[in-house]
Amino acid sequence: MKKTALYQEHVNLGAKIVEFAGYQMPVQYSGIIQEHQAVRQQVGLFDVSHMGEFFIEGEDALDCIQYLCSNDISKLQDGQAQYNYLPNDRGGVVDDLIVYRFTNNRYMLVVNASNIAKDREWIQAVIAEKQFQVDFTDQSEAYALLALQGPKASEVLEQLTDVDIRAIKYYHFKVGEVASVDTVIISGTGYTGSGGFELYVPKNHASEIWNKILSVGESVGIQPCGLGSRDTLRIEAGYCLYGHEITEDISPLEAGLGWVTKLDTHFLGSALLAQHKAEGITRKITPLLVTEKGGIPRPGYPILNKDGEPIGEVSSGTSSPTLKQGIALAFLDKEYTSPGTEVYLQVRNKSIACQVVKLPFVKLK
Repeated sequence: MKKTALYQEHVNLGAKIVEFAGYQMPVQYSGIIQEHQAVRQQVGLFDVSHMGEFFIEGEDALDCIQYLCSNDISKLQDGQAQYNYLPNDRGGVVDDLIVYRFTNNRYMLVVNASNIAKDREWIQAVIAEKQFQVDFTDQSEAYALLALQGPKASEVLEQLTDVDIRAIKYYHFKVGEVASVDTVIISGTGYTGSGGFELYVPKNHASEIWNKILSVGESVGIQPCGLGSRDTLRIEAGYCLYGHEITEDISPLEAGLGWVTKLDTHFLGSALLAQHKAEGITRKITPLLVTEKGGIPRPGYPILNKDGEPIGEVSSGTSSPTLKQGIALAFLDKEYTSPGTEVYLQVRNKSIACQVVKLPFVKLK
């Protein structure tokens, strides 16, 4: 079991520790609902240092990443980030990730913790096969990653840096000094839907920056937050999670990732996905709101039509702390995916009414 550089800080704060992606990670501190509400209303601080950071540099860097990734990398400017996925060669997804462009010849790829080794091997194999002239390095052990999320994130962070953080647009980034530590990557990204920043910090300075953020954030009600609230927040926002909405065997078109599938860039696997698009998908990810009492949707729970016939299953589900109702992302047969459609969640021997809605579940700031 691995530990992030902030493990002892979590223990000191009384966090409940669980295993996640091979790491000992905090699932909660004061409680999932309290931490969730802090992010929606004030600000919360997460340790997501288990994520992986790869760098691809060299004269073929753009061409290499354009081939590896689904989105159009050529649209990126220096200091801009882009949501992407790594398609496999059979119509599924190796991983979803964010690509950061420093220059035309230098990029950072941020990947999921559970997929670091797999992604590294996949990317290195493609580079070798296509003979791209690039240098690939896995710097995951060099960085800690802190996510400062919520409407008061700017108010907290600007006390610790001279960087004009309010000028950092969504999915843009700057490199600067934070809490007297230089070369921090300050990114206008996050996984909560409430805005804020992600800070890529040299690992040996992680505790120092973590504690300074918590200290200056006390006046606005900052809360350290764990994986539990990170999940409820991302489901309310309707964000996909690898292993649930995205896998090696699920089409990204079914997972609602058509908006980052730029087939005209001719990325790896694009011909197969173009064929899938032309043929039409038979199911797709669908947001559901539970409209009657009786249970909380969980992954794998069946979804039925009014005649009691199975039409899909839940991929992610929770009780929304904001709505105080059950919410779910579910793969449904396409004919049942229009907003307003009534379907039923099967919980043991009960059928509980749900309604297809639009994302996000919660109006986000």
